[in-house]
Amino acid sequence: MRVPLETLLAALRAREARYAEVMRALEDPAVFTNPARIASLQKERGLLRDFHELLPRLEATARGLEESRELAAGPDPEMAELGKAEIPTLEARLDAERALGEDLLLADDGFSHRDVILEVRGATGGEEAALFARDLFRMYCRYAERRGWKVDVMDSSASERGGLKEVIAEVTGPSAYRFLRYESGGHRVQRVPETETQGRIHTSIATVAVMPKAEEVDVSWKPEEVRIDTMRAGGPGGQKVNKTESAVRMTHLPTGIVVKCQDEKSQHKNRARAEEILRSYLLEHEMQKRHAERSAFRKNQVGSGDRSEKIRTYNVPQDRITDHRAGVTVHGIVRLMDGELDPLLERIASWDRDLRLREMAAEEEDRAAGRSGAPAGS
Repeated sequence: MRVPLETLLAALRAREARYAEVMRALEDPAVFTNPARIASLQKERGLLRDFHELLPRLEATARGLEESRELAAGPDPEMAELGKAEIPTLEARLDAERALGEDLLLADDGFSHRDVILEVRGATGGEEAALFARDLFRMYCRYAERRGWKVDVMDSSASERGGLKEVIAEVTGPSAYRFLRYESGGHRVQRVPETETQGRIHTSIATVAVMPKAEEVDVSWKPEEVRIDTMRAGGPGGQKVNKTESAVRMTHLPTGIVVKCQDEKSQHKNRARAEEILRSYLLEHEMQKRHAERSAFRKNQVGSGDRSEKIRTYNVPQDRITDHRAGVTVHGIVRLMDGELDPLLERIASWDRDLRLREMAAEEEDRAAGRSGAPAGS
């Protein structure tokens, strides 16, 4: 699958324009009073630099190939021979540069470089679902450890047998969202649970939500749109946690989204964490709306973030993991649950890449036919 060259060049030029904006912003004296803004711009500059460097090379190669083909078709035999000799080298170079450009675009959705807010919940299956949620969260912690990322639990709720009813954590590391984005959805396990006394296989489900960590510039709300309640924290945590109103619950009234933080002893810290989580939930909510507005073709792709969609089954007796979106099956549950996710994620990413390239090509066909924004085939 190959994206039309003009589509690719247009996309690269858009990134180049943004790179110029970022560079101008970094030269603005007013920015130096905002360290967070500086850090964000510097990170974005680093991500856009590859586009900035590739665009002139790709344009020069495409231009050179066109000129060589014109020479090869011209009336001058000597110049035609020269043009023909250059064509294979230029075609190979253009092919390599186009592939690089496609990879850069597919990895760049504005969020790939972000840290992650990770939510894992026990869903269908009672205590066994909570135990499976615990195992999944451990899997992501081990994966993060292998990549050198940091995992910081922001809020959690334990079950009676040591499972996790819910855990929300921040995963900090280079391009964390790019790698973990494929995990959003329902994860089904088939196994003999710890709670089973007669050796029967049970099926339970835990849900995972992977959200790019939102920045203040991404999401804002009016004071009257959010209700803030304080209360005593429940569960373990010591006298201060349980006897002071340190827990914070924030409700975004327009969407009904509710977040609660109680793991910190300070109400101020819990409120700051609740705001971080709410901001990321609202960003995810907006992303879901965008997905719903796009074509049916796009809805079939990885990364919709719909946690109600069953994306994967872990069949423990048969040592088999099946990802239902890509139709990929691998073996080695013990290794996978110990954080060796890359072999599976790489195959899902490859499948997703092909779908997204086809979508880009379809959008170009629609644009050329004067139907920009309409689903392909309409």
